[in-house]
Amino acid sequence: MDDLNALADEHLAAARAHAHGRSAHLLLRQEPLRQTVIALTAGSALDEHNAPPAASLQVLRGAVRITAESGDVDLAAGGLHPIPQERHGLLALEDAVVLLTAVND
Repeated sequence: MDDLNALADEHLAAARAHAHGRSAHLLLRQEPLRQTVIALTAGSALDEHNAPPAASLQVLRGAVRITAESGDVDLAAGGLHPIPQERHGLLALEDAVVLLTAVND
């Protein structure tokens, strides 16, 4: 079993060292379920992309903003929110680590 705190620390350090300010680790892949740890430095973003059939985002460290046409949602550490069923993006408001849980078809 992976230690989420250790993974969060490891990938935040990697994101800080990377030119694009990002690092990710596929934690679990049991089709159709996938869980990914994603670290972003403040101001870094995941550009707009399509939503999977079902997904949620849990903030492990820092703060992020889910951006979508229907409205933006700010989340801080401990926050959990469903991913909107539309094109969306993710912006790190401060150095952050999130756990993305997605069901793909």
